[in-house]
Amino acid sequence: MATVEESFPRGGKRKTHKSEKAFQQPVEQDNLFDISTDEDSTKRKKRQKEPAKTKKLKIEKKESKSVKEKFEILGIESLCEGMRLLGCVKEVNELELVISLLNGLQGFVQVTEICDAYTKKLNDQVAQEEPLKDLVLLPELFSPGMLVRCVVSNLGITESGRKSVKLSLNPKNVNKVLSAEALKPGMLLSGTVSSLEDHGYLVDIGVGGARAFLPLQKTQEYIRQKNKGAKLKVGQYLNCIIEEVKGNGGVVSLSIDHSEVSTAIAAEEQNWTLNNLLPGLVVKAQVQKVTPLGLTLNFLSFFTGMVDFMHLDPKKAGTYFSNQVVKACILCVHPRTRAVRLSLRPVFLQPGRPLTRLSCQHLGAVLDDVPVQGFFSKAGATFRLNDGSLAYARLSHLSDSKNTFNPEAFKPGNTHKCRIIDYSPMDELVLLSLRTSIIEAQYLSYHDIKPGALVKGTVMTIKPYGILVKVGEHMRGLVPPMHLADILMKNPEKKYHIGDEVMCRVLLCDPEAKKLMMTLKKTLVESKLPAITCYADAKTGLQTHGFILRVKDYGCVVKFYNDVQGLVPKHELSAEYVPDPEKVFYTGQVVKVVVLNCEPSKERMLLSFKLLSDPKKEHAGHSQKRRKAVHAGQLVDVKVLEKSKDGLEVAILPHNIPAFLPTSHLSDHVANGPLLYHWLQAGDTLHRVLCLSQSERHILLCRKPALVSTVEGGQDPKSFSEIHPGMLLVGFVKSIKDYGVFVQFPSGLSGLAPKAIMSDKFVTSASDHFVEGQTVVAKVTNVDEEKQRMLLSLRLSDCSVGDLASTSLLLLSQCLEERQGVRSLMGNRDSVLIQTLAEMTPGMVLDLEVQEVLEDGSVVFSEGPVPGLVLRASKYHRAGQEVQSGQKKKAVILHVDMLKLEVQVSLYQDLVNRKAKKLRKGSEYQAIVQHLEESFAIASLVETGHLAAFSLTSHLNDTFRFDSEKLQVGQGVSLTLKTTEPGVTGLLLAVEGPAAKRTMRQTRKDSETVDEDDEVDPAMVVGTIKKHTLSIGDMVTGTVKSIKPTHVVVTMEDGIIGCIHASHILDDVPEGTSPTARLKVGKTITARVIGGRDMKTFKFLPISHPRFIRTIPELSIRPSELEKDGHTALNTHSVSPLEKIKQYQTGQTVTCFFKKYNVIKKWLEVEIAPDIRGRIPMLLASLSFKVLKHPDKKFQIGQALKATVVGRDSSKAFLCLSLIGPHKLEKGEVAMGSVVKVTPNKGLTVSFPLGKIGRVSMFHLSDSYSETPLEDFTLQKIVRCYVLSTARPVLTLSLRASRTNPETKSKIPDPEINSVQDVAEGQLLRGYVKSVQPHRVLLGLGPSVVGLAQYPHVSQHSPPQKALYDKHLPEGKLLTAKVLSVNHQNNLVKLSLLPGDTGKPDVLSASQGLPLPKQEGRQIEAEGRGHKGEEKEQKKNQKRREKRNEKGQEEPQLPSTEKKEPQKPQAKKQGKRPHLESGSEQEQVSRKQKKAAPSDEDDSGVEVYYREGEEEIEETRVLPGKQTRPAEAPRLQLSSGFVWDVGLDSLTPALPPRGDSSDSEDDKKPQQATQKKSKKERELEKQKAEKELSRIEEALMDPRRQPESADDFDRLVLSSPNSSILWLQYMAFHLQATEIEKARAVAERALKTISFREEQEKLNVWVALLNLENMYGSQESLTKVFERAVQYNEPLKVFLQLADIYTNSEKFQEAGELYNRMLKRFRQEKSVWIKYGAFLLRRGQAGASHRVMQRALECLPIKEHVDVIAKFAQLEFQLGDAERAKAIFESTLSTYPKRTDVWSVYIDMTIKHGNQKEVRDIFERVIHLSLAPKRMKFFFKRYLDYEKQHGTEKDVQAVKAKALEYVEAKSSVLED
Repeated sequence: MATVEESFPRGGKRKTHKSEKAFQQPVEQDNLFDISTDEDSTKRKKRQKEPAKTKKLKIEKKESKSVKEKFEILGIESLCEGMRLLGCVKEVNELELVISLLNGLQGFVQVTEICDAYTKKLNDQVAQEEPLKDLVLLPELFSPGMLVRCVVSNLGITESGRKSVKLSLNPKNVNKVLSAEALKPGMLLSGTVSSLEDHGYLVDIGVGGARAFLPLQKTQEYIRQKNKGAKLKVGQYLNCIIEEVKGNGGVVSLSIDHSEVSTAIAAEEQNWTLNNLLPGLVVKAQVQKVTPLGLTLNFLSFFTGMVDFMHLDPKKAGTYFSNQVVKACILCVHPRTRAVRLSLRPVFLQPGRPLTRLSCQHLGAVLDDVPVQGFFSKAGATFRLNDGSLAYARLSHLSDSKNTFNPEAFKPGNTHKCRIIDYSPMDELVLLSLRTSIIEAQYLSYHDIKPGALVKGTVMTIKPYGILVKVGEHMRGLVPPMHLADILMKNPEKKYHIGDEVMCRVLLCDPEAKKLMMTLKKTLVESKLPAITCYADAKTGLQTHGFILRVKDYGCVVKFYNDVQGLVPKHELSAEYVPDPEKVFYTGQVVKVVVLNCEPSKERMLLSFKLLSDPKKEHAGHSQKRRKAVHAGQLVDVKVLEKSKDGLEVAILPHNIPAFLPTSHLSDHVANGPLLYHWLQAGDTLHRVLCLSQSERHILLCRKPALVSTVEGGQDPKSFSEIHPGMLLVGFVKSIKDYGVFVQFPSGLSGLAPKAIMSDKFVTSASDHFVEGQTVVAKVTNVDEEKQRMLLSLRLSDCSVGDLASTSLLLLSQCLEERQGVRSLMGNRDSVLIQTLAEMTPGMVLDLEVQEVLEDGSVVFSEGPVPGLVLRASKYHRAGQEVQSGQKKKAVILHVDMLKLEVQVSLYQDLVNRKAKKLRKGSEYQAIVQHLEESFAIASLVETGHLAAFSLTSHLNDTFRFDSEKLQVGQGVSLTLKTTEPGVTGLLLAVEGPAAKRTMRQTRKDSETVDEDDEVDPAMVVGTIKKHTLSIGDMVTGTVKSIKPTHVVVTMEDGIIGCIHASHILDDVPEGTSPTARLKVGKTITARVIGGRDMKTFKFLPISHPRFIRTIPELSIRPSELEKDGHTALNTHSVSPLEKIKQYQTGQTVTCFFKKYNVIKKWLEVEIAPDIRGRIPMLLASLSFKVLKHPDKKFQIGQALKATVVGRDSSKAFLCLSLIGPHKLEKGEVAMGSVVKVTPNKGLTVSFPLGKIGRVSMFHLSDSYSETPLEDFTLQKIVRCYVLSTARPVLTLSLRASRTNPETKSKIPDPEINSVQDVAEGQLLRGYVKSVQPHRVLLGLGPSVVGLAQYPHVSQHSPPQKALYDKHLPEGKLLTAKVLSVNHQNNLVKLSLLPGDTGKPDVLSASQGLPLPKQEGRQIEAEGRGHKGEEKEQKKNQKRREKRNEKGQEEPQLPSTEKKEPQKPQAKKQGKRPHLESGSEQEQVSRKQKKAAPSDEDDSGVEVYYREGEEEIEETRVLPGKQTRPAEAPRLQLSSGFVWDVGLDSLTPALPPRGDSSDSEDDKKPQQATQKKSKKERELEKQKAEKELSRIEEALMDPRRQPESADDFDRLVLSSPNSSILWLQYMAFHLQATEIEKARAVAERALKTISFREEQEKLNVWVALLNLENMYGSQESLTKVFERAVQYNEPLKVFLQLADIYTNSEKFQEAGELYNRMLKRFRQEKSVWIKYGAFLLRRGQAGASHRVMQRALECLPIKEHVDVIAKFAQLEFQLGDAERAKAIFESTLSTYPKRTDVWSVYIDMTIKHGNQKEVRDIFERVIHLSLAPKRMKFFFKRYLDYEKQHGTEKDVQAVKAKALEYVEAKSSVLED
């Protein structure tokens, strides 16, 4: 449909909207070529120059860019009128609906756009001027959350300049794209009720010529469930499913049954097209491509759509894969670009189901530092919120104005401050705004504004009905004339001006109607009295301000806020009697009233103007009384009112006095404060809260247990006089300064703790040690009573009293008790998740299922029955287990994070399976730290696996730790148990022993693998490391305790443990020995201390380091070390490992000790010295394949190896070593490499350890060539290589044994041929076929030597067609040839492949029945001739050429055209051509060709292009030689010997053919200048000149004469202007002289000259021009020619030609892109699909080819399917996997057993590629089918012919017997 229009451009381009351009990307990826049609318009040409450049750039941009553009989020720019969308009703107003659209867009539906019947009713009501009974308002017809199908009716701009989207729900507009004929049963449509009839409803479905009826019985369930029992109303929106279609769509019966509607799926039988596809349809789709930004889907066979990341199923995001089948809902269809967007969210997959979540709870919240997730240039940006959910900000909300917008600021990861302004139900996304005005706005929506509130606004307009004031983005309020001032104003414009900022008070706010009324009356605005906003506020005796609404004779009606009003009766108007109130009071007057009585239920209130007394004094006295009820130091109960930023607003009971309780004062434990704050709710009561201070308006409270107990015990001094130095006081940190910390005490006194006495540790910054609000104990050091100052010490040494262990336990139990209190608060919540978390305690064992393993190595488990539950095990707690998704695991809970709502678990088996062992209270146990919190840690007892908690602090002031003092997970600690049973917390309580008893876990960098690290020798970790007094250089004696392969552990005096590394035992270590084996356990040795290793960091410390006394001494027993006084110490002086390895130079030989073989990284790990490590990559370990296969057998741990340094890895601080020499990969070096790429018919690519790459040619794989040289080479195979050349970055290598093992002097069957000099005449050589050309065969003899053999020297059989050569001499075939001659000057080698020369069988088998040649060396073919005569001869040639071209033939330059219609090679030719088939045959043998040879008939030899120093012939030159297709004009086969891919410098004009050889010989000799010629000589010369002249005249007369000059060609093209062959020869003539511009000009001339009726002739010239541009032009020039060619020819032909040109010149990427374009444009053309399949198979991409076949079947009509499947199966037979081909045929035939054509093809293919048994099996099956006798006869005949050719006489007889049997069976059936 769409393709038909595109295939035949009508000329001219339709102007595209901006909005449409934005939408074109999703349909097609960047077009390689933009096709314009107007050739003649010069203006347009100029305009097009620019886009061509930009297009080119676009191609070159990275794919990610195009993907990003493809999945651009929909912006308002992308919408256009007529676009169909699925929307969700967001708000329902009386006159309009607000519809939420996808990607955060929003539109409006006016009341007149519901349906025609409803609009008619509205008009009737207006005409009648009274309400109609059966007219229902919009809020009754629509409810928020409903999904509706709508269409964009108008894109307008509002007065404020904002773009607004007007939508229509009218079925006439939405379903306009459907016709009555298109209606099919099962279709899901939207409709509206237009009238109620006796037996049902008439429904408007908006399809012209179709009446839709909904029977009553089909509505009952819907009315009962969805409509609350009420009948359907006119205008009611329905999702209907078509039950039945009668009268070709004239009458349609509908159903709205929920079960039918919700399961409706759009199927192919319903014949949906891109024109009439409707939003809201649910389709089955297949994932085509997965990108980070979304998916591309195929659906309904032919269509492609996209799903952006907002519409992926959140539960399945990240799990989608290609070809996955999914259900999707269409969200929108663009009417022009036909782009379809879909959603995979489950909520859309059941039509008729409303959306439930319509708003978000944090609306209006301002968020700081929100990171950008992605930016979309045309739409907006996405952000990642704290809770992990996505949010989206539209482009207009990313900056305050377009001028200030900077796209750079929205790179992923950048953070911004923003505010939540809305929620998009369609995307389930929060919408944000970054505009400063919105972030700072007081109110965001009308819902936020409460009556009585003060609002700042800007005057917008001044109208007679009042002043409009802007109070926020899109919010404005009205100040009525009565409220402009305290008195009535006549000229408000004098006081107020547009743009003035004013302060108003809200009178009334109706968010639903968006109605806001405000007042500017100064008294009301500035009033400090409480405002009455509801009747419940009006307490008796309350005084407030109001304004008079009406004055009546019975009194005044006074109005307050929110429409609350009361009456002041006449007797309450004043102390004196007021006879006529209307004279005393006026409307709008501001009055102060007192409430006498109020009845909220009746909304009645009595007021009085008589005020009781001065309220200010009374009020002040009242609050004073209340305040006095609370004093500092008092303990009170409080009720939480609400949470503010820094704490809780509370009311002190029982008088409800307001007070504030800061977060930091909720607990003594810094971490517990935020936890309690988070879980306390309004209404919770807190007991025993201390009143810290009270001011006029502020009471500050504290709930810290330490302060409460201090006050209760009376230990809190009230004044400075009570304070003495040495006193210990409990207080809290009030503020932190650079010079110290201020501490405040409960009584309000405060003091300073200077930096010097703040801690026993060195204080860099006070804020590192303490935080504001923290509880501390302070010791008074100094008191100055006069200045009321005191100095305090917070040092632990000063402030700790009593046993640290008991303090530590007290702090721990308090902390856990508070956390338990938090659990009980959580248990009161309704959420299942929170209740589950409250019940979970450490130590519980759970059965979990692994969900995924994250990049950092941690494991996330699935939530199980509780949605939202996060269970996680860190990398450490994976316990080294291999885990996969879906695996079941037992895990133990370590800790429940009550803020993040996460559960930390461990998979360690000893924790999961605890031992039942009795624990003793007060006993000391070894434990391993499993989890760390801020104030406590959880460890597991080594003996039993029980979990115990211990406090990390031993005192309130003990909060700071140096990094070295901090505990780490996995570290060993010594714990003293204080409880033996886990309480409600699930943990045992314990106290940590001295820090000296801690043992270190090996710290492991995440980046390193487990096996890279040093394992700790258990012998060296003996609980605690004893202090020693040794220093470097000391001599010590000790006993060998244990011997390891790489080190020896020694025990010295006092039980000190030392270590001797293998490198420090001998001075000279013999290679292959293990030095540690020389020592025996128990042997006494003398050693020298050379260093000390820190057990925590495993680094060698300098002796000056304070921890040196706790290191493990590193010893040496080398004789050289022990003898001399001057010893060498390990270089430990703060030298980093990087600096240590720098002392080793590349090429240096070192002795190292084998440690282990790393199987994963494939390297040997070795140690050179105790502190220097090395790695030997596997390929540098040996030149023996045996060693590389089993390195563990060759190398023993601890064995000494001599290695060469080849490099340093500075990132990991190790040396890279080699055991096979320096590994410089210089010329002549032998090295081991790994195969990384196998290129068919080319060779191998090999990589070496240090990043070098090399290539191996086909000719260097072995000393003996084989038929399948690359068969044995697989990826990653290790090969031994010889470096031939290092001239280029990519090394040239050889795998020949004669090179890699020169000592094995075996015979070399195929010697190396590196240049023509290596070839000798008469030599027999073997080589691989490079390509078959029109008159010759190219044979590769060496990496850069190619020989050419003329057809007469190829076979003694005369081949009737080139295709036979193609078939029998495929590329890469191994042949033996004899060298006929070698021309060193011209680099020419002539070969013969004839059996007589080579002694091998003929390359063409005799079984082909080919005729022997009649004469040797006769010309193979006469060429296309230019004159009119000899038409018969030409026709013969033409037919022969066509025949030869049937299977595709390589041409010098003119590519194929794939049209079947016959054509005339010359203007005056008559008669029809045979109509040849151009199916897939031409692909069968089209091979990638490397060279195009000249078609020079006189040249019987072979030409060689030898390029010294260049890589294999594959590399740089591109060739345009293309395959010709059947039935086309004669191709360019010139006797002038034009070769397409000879370099331009080597092209020389060809000599014309001479009459006889002697003439040409004479011609070649230089003219000899003789002095004087004799008479006889002159006579001879004259005769010779005449002879030459007559020869030239004869030649000019000869119709077969080949043209020799431009003039000759001009004469020819004048006589035959329509013959493309002449024009092409003319082009080739210029190209041979390297005149490319002239060749282009000839082509342009040809295109203008050839008659427009000669389409094929013109196409030939276009193809030649494309070829020319591909070879000699630029990508840009090629693109331009292609665009023009598409306009002037059938586009499909041109596309196919260019694809062939690209393929043959090995531009595979461009070819692939072009095929993808063709598949979109010509998706109904099966030839395109087949060609693409063949292209992929030739490239070795079988999987992609299979996918193409699947796509083809989805896109093509069903009648084509069998043909397509059969063609693909044929391609598989020829180019792919024969087994798969058979499988395809078998499955096709099982479905269509009677398709004789498929059987026939299958038989042909099996005969060609299978064995005889397979062929006979198929014949047997065919002859037993029940087919028509005529068809059966055909198969019997074929079977018989086959057996006659391949079988025995017995087989032939058997077939005849079966045929007879069949005939008899048939006749007997007929007789019966």
